[in-house]
Amino acid sequence: MSEVELDVLDLKEMILSNNSFGPADVGAIRAAISENYGHFGELRDAVNEMEEDEAISPAGKTKMGVCQFLLGRFKDSQTTLQTADGSAMALFYQARCCFELGSYQDSIETYEKAKTSGYNEDQCNIGIAESHRYAGRIEEAMAILDNIFGPAEQTADYMYQRAATVAAVGGRMDEALALYQRAVQTDENHAGALFGLALENDRMGNDDECLSLYERAAKTFPTGIGALINLGLIYEDNNQFDKAQICYKRILDCYPNHPQAQLYMKDAAATGNMLYDEEAQRRNDRLAQILNMPVTNFELSVRSRNCLQKMGIDTIGDLTRTSEAELLSSKNFGETSLFEIREMLTSKGLALGQFAHEKKSNDPPIDTSHMSPDEQALLDRPISDLNLSVRARKCMNRLQLNTIGELIRRTGDDMLECKNFGVTSLNEVREKLTDLGLKMRGD
Repeated sequence: MSEVELDVLDLKEMILSNNSFGPADVGAIRAAISENYGHFGELRDAVNEMEEDEAISPAGKTKMGVCQFLLGRFKDSQTTLQTADGSAMALFYQARCCFELGSYQDSIETYEKAKTSGYNEDQCNIGIAESHRYAGRIEEAMAILDNIFGPAEQTADYMYQRAATVAAVGGRMDEALALYQRAVQTDENHAGALFGLALENDRMGNDDECLSLYERAAKTFPTGIGALINLGLIYEDNNQFDKAQICYKRILDCYPNHPQAQLYMKDAAATGNMLYDEEAQRRNDRLAQILNMPVTNFELSVRSRNCLQKMGIDTIGDLTRTSEAELLSSKNFGETSLFEIREMLTSKGLALGQFAHEKKSNDPPIDTSHMSPDEQALLDRPISDLNLSVRARKCMNRLQLNTIGELIRRTGDDMLECKNFGVTSLNEVREKLTDLGLKMRGD
């Protein structure tokens, strides 16, 4: 199944369909969730729906039990499969449940039953060898693996189990590493082999290779708890607490009461928030220091300094709250001065108008107590209603004045500071306002 097909796959629909369910379907489920972990929720929803079906068939119980196993609900899976159709697949996954629950002898006996019922003999023998190894019977495990021949010897599962058994014997790590590597070459997504390689690289101090292998192991499904725990701890060591929490959440998705994952999740969240808050505070403190620096601390031309002074711009913070258009609207402030200011701010990692949204109006409020309702309504009318000359209109645009109310908050001196706005233009504005019974501040 291609990556595109896996991405658009309706996993829930596939599971709940009445089609036959076998090892290939299990492989498709694992591949889909490995490619896109979002499909995990669809698997969980499908199982919930099957569990609510009181008329589910014995074959349906086998499907449900296998899916419960994939969700990590081994006890529920075991109970379901014991009342399923008794098929070879049901027996094989019962054996796997016994293994996951630590009942290694029961696991071996159930694998034997699965073989007798027709499940793949080599896969069952590999499972039996694994159960012997976990039970501490290393020689028995190796003897079983030695008796597996043919194509099964070239599978990733076989090479992984043999590598893990060789590692358990001890003293033959080169052989174990070679087997892990061959397993990964055969199946690049084999979770067990990737974990084994990561563990050995961790012991040898190969940090980068170890991290890469754990990350690859974590992308597979089902993912071993050990891989997710170890990867989460590495992320914490690298102060990547958000990634660490994702690892622990993956464990808690399957095992909500897993004590170690719960503890690590809590610690990663607390430490991550604490470090984030401390770093954010340090950044804010550094920024505040820069914004409060007087512009006179910098080597600016006399023209630039005078223009900033006339505009009431005293600090770097004032500049970041002022747009380029506002600066250029000031008389005697040209492109050369603008370039000079830009360079100064860039050296501090800032820009003109960066915090313009924080700018507070310095214009005093208009006293409307003596105005009639009609006069008050005039304040919201656009300046274009004044029918000003082209030069006067351009000045209004430079000063970003849009309404008559904004205009009458300005003084005559404020207006004369605007480039190309002289006494003639000022008188024009005053006459237009007088016609409306209004006047500028200070007139």
